[in-house]
Amino acid sequence: MFEQLFGSRIVEKILFYMTANKKCFASELRQCFGTPIFGIQRALTRLENQGILVSVIEGNSRIYHWNPRYPFIEEFKRFIEKAYSALPEEFKQKYYARAIRKRPRKKGKPL
Repeated sequence: MFEQLFGSRIVEKILFYMTANKKCFASELRQCFGTPIFGIQRALTRLENQGILVSVIEGNSRIYHWNPRYPFIEEFKRFIEKAYSALPEEFKQKYYARAIRKRPRKKGKPL
């Protein structure tokens, strides 16, 4: 959809994922999209360098969030949300609204 605009299909997928989930980390995206982690990490770094995303380290994971200090963040998010709403529902369910565990399992809890 916006591959030409953003220069990469991975960037487009990351932005749509951020719209649906508000935060992400690289291995979570790798699981969702089934792509190599190197490309995802490179795209996340590029988005962070451009100021659209910010990251924080929680435990051993680098978690990415929207950058509230980016001057056009609200307009940018509205643009991405509008594009996201145009996607087919089965596509949203398959890639962006997945039920991935967001927190660690309690120590000693059986699988």
